Amino acid sequence: MLVNGSPHKAGCTNRALEEVARTLEENGVEAEIFWIGPKPVGGCVACGGCGTKGACVFDDAVNEFRAKAAEADGFIFGAPVHYAHAAGSLLAFMDRLFYSNGRAGQPNVFRFKPAAAVTSARRGGTTAALDDIQKFFTISQMPIVSSRYWNNVHGNTAEQVEQDAEGLWTMRQLGRNMAWMLKCLEAGRAAGIELPEQEAGSQTNFIR
Repeated sequence: MLVNGSPHKAGCTNRALEEVARTLEENGVEAEIFWIGPKPVGGCVACGGCGTKGACVFDDAVNEFRAKAAEADGFIFGAPVHYAHAAGSLLAFMDRLFYSNGRAGQPNVFRFKPAAAVTSARRGGTTAALDDIQKFFTISQMPIVSSRYWNNVHGNTAEQVEQDAEGLWTMRQLGRNMAWMLKCLEAGRAAGIELPEQEAGSQTNFIR
């Protein structure tokens, strides 16, 4: 599953994701691009309702995507750069998506599934935006898939992204690397390799 976190359905971010998706398909991996839409996405309000409902209380694209994510084997989240960080709509989407995931006895649909981030910018801020997105993966025990360079493209329109030969090259390598990782995981499952044991720990709060 690839997520287009841009308000523009056919913009720069989508063009980058299309290059990854096409490469995945060429390597025998089914790919679907999910667009979060053009409407503003509200962030988590810390109501705790997902702990009872098993889903975010705001029933929008977040819950729609999570239902699809349960059947997916890997993820690529893409966003444009706004003021040198990932677009707020995608970060709000991911805040609610990852926080509500696995609540109220619902299955965790992200743990141990590989993930990658993709960003697009006219000029600067792409690596800071990549860091924004990748933090969701590291706290969720998701292996991060890399490419041959940082996963970004440059341009102000999808047509300009077409001129970013190195950026599209990086997207294609990301697609090949993700396909390889998915096949390795599938081979491991077939060989009977168990998932890592989960230790029952506790949170440490420094101020009470």
